[in-house]
Formats: sequence, structure tokens, C-alpha cells
Amino acid sequence: MRVHVIGDSPAKISTLRAMLERQFAITSEPIGDAQIRVGNVDAVLVAADLRVVDNIAAIKQFSRRLSCIAKRIFVLDHESRLSTVQAYALGATGVLPAPVDHAQLLAKLVDSTFAGASGRISPSVQEAAAAGAACIASMFSAVLSKTPIDFQDIEGTGRKIADSVAEGGLSNWLATVRRHHEGTYQHCLLVTGVTVDFGMSLGLAREDLERLYLAAMLHDVGKATIPPAILEKEDCIEGRERALFETHPLAGYVALKRTAGISPELLDAVMHHHEYLDGSGYPDALSARSIPDLVRILTIADIFSALIEHRRHKPTMSRQQAYKAIQRMKCKLEEPLVAAFKEVALTR
Repeated sequence: MRVHVIGDSPAKISTLRAMLERQFAITSEPIGDAQIRVGNVDAVLVAADLRVVDNIAAIKQFSRRLSCIAKRIFVLDHESRLSTVQAYALGATGVLPAPVDHAQLLAKLVDSTFAGASGRISPSVQEAAAAGAACIASMFSAVLSKTPIDFQDIEGTGRKIADSVAEGGLSNWLATVRRHHEGTYQHCLLVTGVTVDFGMSLGLAREDLERLYLAAMLHDVGKATIPPAILEKEDCIEGRERALFETHPLAGYVALKRTAGISPELLDAVMHHHEYLDGSGYPDALSARSIPDLVRILTIADIFSALIEHRRHKPTMSRQQAYKAIQRMKCKLEEPLVAAFKEVALTR
């Protein structure tokens, strides 16, 4: 494997070179002079303090070339949520704090899924997924019993999931969720993770990212009112069953409308995440002008997650196949957003 090291100081570059030169062919250059010859390297390490504006500007200068390399690991001086989110927004497929643990770095480089998805899953990711499943179960229970939903719990859990995806990578999150959760809970957790990563890749502000992951956490709460026999049916649902299934957005809206602290924007996302730009969606057959950006992003994440779910009654679609299926949904989804989703779908 050919590894290229980019750093904001000679010391960082020297340390990483010494750590890896026995296992890999190493090249390096300063961050301000980085050229990155696509095709000549298999992985890039970027060692930089993202609190420094000049470092961020320098990375943006070569971000297009960087995106052509499958593995892009950022080594961060300052371990914080903001720095981690910034790294993923700049194109990282994995993030590690400095000083780097040699074993963790090797694992990131040699793992074909970029984030340990086929290997051992970190306890923190498992904890976030378990908390997410418990939160979703609590929401469903509240809907069924017609009791208030704990919105503060949803906010805290959503934040924990966002942190987990930002720190561990999307592939790690997808593998954990698919390994340990099933059915609607699996779907909601997948959608939340994919939505978070999509939002980070788009460079959204923190407030917008929070609205996204809350919408993802909440979007299918109306399925609590749908009989499990329909939700888990192996064959395609049609007729009365399909009509009943398609009531879940409205059911979720009604259940959440009485929840203290929820915004009209989140209610709209819950109500309309199955709407399409050409007016062929449900429940209101909205057209493009009536569908806000948050809903457009959530809908793409929702469809992709549904396609890659592990289900007992059908083969799991690969991420590549799922993205091709989304590309074929012309006129239904916003094409620039679909194009921007490619890296999330295929490599992150």
C-alpha cells in the first residue's frame, strides 16, 4: 500500500513516516504545498490542527484531488466534536486523535471498509446504537399509550449518535446497527447515521445538522400505529395494507404535534419525508416548490437506508446498488443532492 502523509508541521510528518515506513511505501509533503498525485497513492493521512483557519483553507485547495483517494484519514491535534465534524466536512473517511495509536492507525489503513465495519466494533458506537434503539422504543411506546414523548431524551440521543458517526465514521455505524438491530429500529438508526454523515459532507452548520438528525430520529415514529404484521411482511404490501402503511407520516405528525419543544420544521419533515419533487409521493402529493431542503435531504437518506437494510426475507442491497437505484429516481429527487450524496453512499 502507498500512503501519502500531509502535515502542518515537519514534526508531525516525521512522526507518521517513522510509524509507517516499515509497513508501507510512504511519501509526504507540507500542507501548504500539497499537490496529491491521484493514482499514485492508496491512502492519505492529513495531520493538521483544524482550529487553524489557514489549515482549513489549504485542505480546501486540494479537496477535489483528495476526494479521488479511497482512504482519507485525518489526524487531529485537538479532539473535539467541532474538529471531528470539520474533518468529515473536508472529506475524511476516518478520524484519529493525536498522539496516534499505532495499532488504530494500521487498522484504519488496512481495513477495506475504512472504519472497522468488518472487524471489532468499538464500545462507544455500540453504546450509541443501543441508546438510539432504546430512545426509539420509548417514542413508539409513548405514541401507542398516547403519553407525552420525551423530546429532551431524543435531543440527547440524537447528539450521541451524531458524535458517534462523526468520530467513528459512517461505515462503522452502519455495520454496528445492521449487526445488532432489526426492523424499524434498524431502519431509523440507519437513517439517522446516513443523514448525519450527509449533512456533514454538505458542510452544514451545527444548527442545521441538529435539525437533520432530530428529523431522522423522529421521521418514522408514526409506524408505531402500523400493525407489525404489515411492517414485517415478506411480500410487497398492496391494497388496504398499503393504504394503512401510508398513514404513518400523518400518524407521526399527530403524535408529535402535542410534544413540547418540537418545531414546525420537524413536524413537516415527519409528515412529508415520502413526498417526491414530481408530486408522486404521499400523503399530500406535494410538488417541488412545497418541499423544503431538510425534507429533500432526509428523503434521500431514508430511501438509501431502506435499500441497504438487513432483512430476513430479502437479500441486502450493496451500497453501490442502492446508489444506482437512487440515481434512477429522476424527477423524484433533487439531482444536485443525489450527486452530492455519492461519496456518502459509496466511500464514507
